[in-house]
Amino acid sequence: MTLLPAGPVRPAPCTGPSGSGTSAHVTAAGSAAQGTTRSAVWVCGALVLLLWPLLVGWPAPASGASPGWAWPVSPRPAVERRFEAPAKRWLPGHRGVDLHAPPGTPVRAPQAGVVSFSGMVVDREVLTVDHGEGHLSSFEPVTAVVHRGERVARGQVVATVADPGHGPGGSAVHWGVREDGEYVNPVQFVADLRPSVLLPLPGGG
Repeated sequence: MTLLPAGPVRPAPCTGPSGSGTSAHVTAAGSAAQGTTRSAVWVCGALVLLLWPLLVGWPAPASGASPGWAWPVSPRPAVERRFEAPAKRWLPGHRGVDLHAPPGTPVRAPQAGVVSFSGMVVDREVLTVDHGEGHLSSFEPVTAVVHRGERVARGQVVATVADPGHGPGGSAVHWGVREDGEYVNPVQFVADLRPSVLLPLPGGG
């Protein structure tokens, strides 16, 4: 007669040649799962970066404008006052940017176009260049070196900053851009204003 052992019957551990049981298999499975998780996180991060403009509705750096706009003052100037869109068209705001540029600094066309206006407005000289596709750049106060109706190339000197210049210190030029009749932030045509998105590094670094 065969006697059965008392208590529940426990299966023998699955051991390999070294007798270490299933620990080697568990470790390998865990490493594989961790690698898969890291890869998934990296892929998700890349998709977020690619889809971010669509998810938040962020405009392109130069919405509707011809590519290749350049800063009108060289080298790249400091922005003494930023663009401040008014809540309503008739309310106060800052419809452009003030670029640091002492009197006498050359002002260049940020994009090719045709001079549509050059003359005095109240007590200062204003120059406007029509870039086409509904985009116009205006500069003040300046002393123009081009005339109305003249075609200008991107980067061509079109004026110099008047003396005194714009702003409290008289050391800036005001640059305004209209898009289909509405004032927009000029910086969006020369710099990428979209927010940065940090991606996880492959391997979890």
